Amino acid sequence: MSGRWRMLATAATVVVAAVAGAGPGTAQPAPAPVESAVAAAAAQDDAAARLARAVVARMTIEEKLPQLLNVAPAIPRLGIPAYNWWTESLHGALGPVETTNFPEPIGLAATFDAPLVQAVAGAIGTEVRGLHTLARQTGRLGRIGTGLDTWSPNINIFRDPRWGRGQETYGEDPFLTARIGVAYVRGIQGPDPERPLVIATPKHFAVHSGPEGTRHSANVFVSAHDLEDTFLPAFRAAIVEGRAGSIMCAYNRIDGQPACASDLLLKTHLREAWGFKGYVVSDCDAVKDIADNHHYAPDRAAAVAAAIRAGVDNECNYETVLYVADLEKRYAEALRRNLITEADVDRLLVRLFAARYRNGDLPGLAGAPAALPPSVVGSPAHRALALATAERSMVLLKNDGLLPLKAGVRVAVVGPLGDATRVLRGNYSSALSGPPVSVVEGLRAELGAERVTLVPFGASITDGDRVPTAALRTPDGQPGVRVDYYNPVTPLPAAFAPGTRDRAIAAATYAATPVVSRVEPDIGDRNLALPQVQDVHRTVWTGYLVPPASGTYRLGLAGWGGTLMLDGKALKGESSPAGSLTTLDLVGGRRYALRVEGGAVDLIWKRVSKTPDADLEAAAARADVIVAVVGLTSDLEAEETGVSVPGFRGGDKTDVELPADQLAMLERARATGKPVVVVTLNGSPLNLSWAKDHAAAALEAWYPGETGGQAVANILTGKTNPSGRLPLTFYRSVADLPDFGDYAMTGRTYRYFAGQPVYPFGHGLSYTRFAYGPLRVTPAAGGAAQGLQVTAQLTNSGDRAGEEVAQLYLNFPDVPGAPRVALRGFQRVALKPGETRTLRFDLTPRDLSSVALDGTRAVAAGHYRVTVGSGQPDTGAPGTSADFTAQAGAALPR
Repeated sequence: MSGRWRMLATAATVVVAAVAGAGPGTAQPAPAPVESAVAAAAAQDDAAARLARAVVARMTIEEKLPQLLNVAPAIPRLGIPAYNWWTESLHGALGPVETTNFPEPIGLAATFDAPLVQAVAGAIGTEVRGLHTLARQTGRLGRIGTGLDTWSPNINIFRDPRWGRGQETYGEDPFLTARIGVAYVRGIQGPDPERPLVIATPKHFAVHSGPEGTRHSANVFVSAHDLEDTFLPAFRAAIVEGRAGSIMCAYNRIDGQPACASDLLLKTHLREAWGFKGYVVSDCDAVKDIADNHHYAPDRAAAVAAAIRAGVDNECNYETVLYVADLEKRYAEALRRNLITEADVDRLLVRLFAARYRNGDLPGLAGAPAALPPSVVGSPAHRALALATAERSMVLLKNDGLLPLKAGVRVAVVGPLGDATRVLRGNYSSALSGPPVSVVEGLRAELGAERVTLVPFGASITDGDRVPTAALRTPDGQPGVRVDYYNPVTPLPAAFAPGTRDRAIAAATYAATPVVSRVEPDIGDRNLALPQVQDVHRTVWTGYLVPPASGTYRLGLAGWGGTLMLDGKALKGESSPAGSLTTLDLVGGRRYALRVEGGAVDLIWKRVSKTPDADLEAAAARADVIVAVVGLTSDLEAEETGVSVPGFRGGDKTDVELPADQLAMLERARATGKPVVVVTLNGSPLNLSWAKDHAAAALEAWYPGETGGQAVANILTGKTNPSGRLPLTFYRSVADLPDFGDYAMTGRTYRYFAGQPVYPFGHGLSYTRFAYGPLRVTPAAGGAAQGLQVTAQLTNSGDRAGEEVAQLYLNFPDVPGAPRVALRGFQRVALKPGETRTLRFDLTPRDLSSVALDGTRAVAAGHYRVTVGSGQPDTGAPGTSADFTAQAGAALPR
């Protein structure tokens, strides 16, 4: 969690004062035509809508208007509990207890395994329902993370490697994004989209992919071709095929209209062409942006009216996080000025309340999902699934034969991320996830602690890991820390009049006796699990910090509003991307008196070296192999941050280079003469030319989740055969790309990039070999334009079992608008040595189609080439190809 999102989530939870069942993938099902989706929607059981109309009819207008915001207050006289539509579960649920943290979405995409992603989403949905039950038990409904909907998945196209939020997406390819996005939607919602376990909200609709610094005001001009060819297909698939019950509109303008007031997006495409019957939620403050930043509306009342008229049903407003009252007055003003009608309000509320009936939040709908206990959160089965997913996400980029590491090998782990744990989580993740496993811990578990040496790095911009329970003791010597929660003497209001919140909290006094005292495993925010604790409260952690070894540490707090005392002295460190850090020399085993006061803060640290070069050289002399763990963190590349350091600005990258100190370390490691294995932890493309030219092996590990270090170790030691594939093009330089703010797709992504990448989209190696037999193309009865079947033989020609990701690419007729090449199918297949299997791909007309310059989609008449292989055609990857001809074209609907 980073940047603005971390601030929002922090404020949301407390106001601070003073692979089970996930087998190899199969061919992707053919998309359902829009007509059948519309027919299904028309024939759907409308019992939820009837219930919603009945309850809305009983509301007064004063009760109705606040329900349009993301924090919907309770209506006790109608038996309606509070509800917060803001729930996040991008790759794991967020809550006040330890949830399962799966790989960052870019890693999920690298699995090229839709059934696996569907299983992951199903596990996440289970945990979201468990957290909802916990909120009912504690009475803390109405807080972020307690609802039965989720603002996921992010299916924007990662069009430029500089975008800090690209890690949240499924990569640069519309087809892959669509297939993985549909899998996530189906997994989170469950088997019946009319009775969803959790309502999915694909975001951000649409044409939203950086830069972060201009997202609230950017007017993105996009061609009709790029809109249909690149930016909309995944959203169409999520709505038409996945039947997502919600969608989130974006901040930016598209050709002059704000996305949350866009007739083109919300009416022409979403409601009319795609037959969407669900509800639309705005990105947070996107409705305010309509007036404040886009100046599309003259004032905020007109802004809410513009959003409602276009089709927005629910407004996320950041001030709800700060408990600001009277936000609904803008809607009352719009009513008073006849900019909207009460019938407009009722239409929105019926959609929203029907959703709450369908997901079981409100009782009365037959067949609605049953509640799940909080015990489902963070289950062992989910942790096992997280490990299996992390293993399948990792991409072996290079191997000169050093891997897998041989038994008895001595390893020196170097680099700032070798023992890092914060990096595993990625962004939009909970600090309260399952126990993290760093790379060095994973290697020690597999090779033996005596054979793996950790070499501390110097102070770095990537520093800042959560201090674990093992280094904390309570005042009476137990593992963890003592936590005291104090409520105000006089309870503060549930909402504050505009401009009064900070003064009211500053003036609050707190009881002398804590309302709750208990031992917690570490310093983190768990107040929402405690029904006795009021929303505004004071938290004090006390105990001892016990370093495991003597050395130099950087210690501090991440979050806002906290104070840190060590041995009675206040630490006020220097600002870093992860938080505030002070450099200290600490003695291993000594107890340092610890006191932290605040709210949603984390105690973070990092052991560093004052002589990293000498330490590396000494460790390398005793080692057979150097494993260099390098990369970025989600505090550097993130959503709209204030970080501005070389290579990063406001959450985005300014180049694709590794940090300079890491590149220098790699050169020093190479100079030792020992073979170097490079492991990268990151969420976006990097220039890995150094690794390609000089490393013995290179593994792309992404932000792999709580078990990421174990997954890395399993692959490096050969316990697991690597099988991930790149969902991105890894470029050499941003100089090879158009300007970041230019949304035209010419020269971007593997479909339109004419240069030579360091590593291409779809690339990935294995410890075994795969061979492809002849390819056969069988057109449909009406000709190739009506669809076709492609078959090919795949053989594991190596000496060990492995999983291959067979990728199908099309080269199109030479018509304006057609991409250079495009992915149109993929299958993950597990084969034993010598085993052969017949692959079958059924391509629909939409799979075969391309988009003309005017934005119309059709199967073009002409000559095609189809390739099935381990990667893109003409990249040296094993594969087989065949040609076919479409004698006549065929137009397709939006």
